[in-house]
Amino acid sequence: MSEMKEMACSIYKTKKRDGLYLYVKEQDDFSEVPAEVMQQFTALEHVFDLTLSLERPLARAEVSEVIKSLATQGFYIQMPPQHEDPIDTIQLPDSLHG
Repeated sequence: MSEMKEMACSIYKTKKRDGLYLYVKEQDDFSEVPAEVMQQFTALEHVFDLTLSLERPLARAEVSEVIKSLATQGFYIQMPPQHEDPIDTIQLPDSLHG
């Protein structure tokens, strides 16, 4: 089976958790999304419709994985980014390490 190169989808966000997105194949069609998943997406807001393409990368998801998940499961969940604690990014001089 050849890999799909394009797929249309609708993207939703939840007001419950910043950065959490749900991709489905058609706008307002959540029939393939399990009830347990939908519980995490209360107060859904439609963000936009998009034609996914292997030629156009997404900012925080691998396009091929999104297309594969939509084709096999009917949905894809984009998790919020993992933020580093700002204090962890500070580089101390070697002389200050105990």
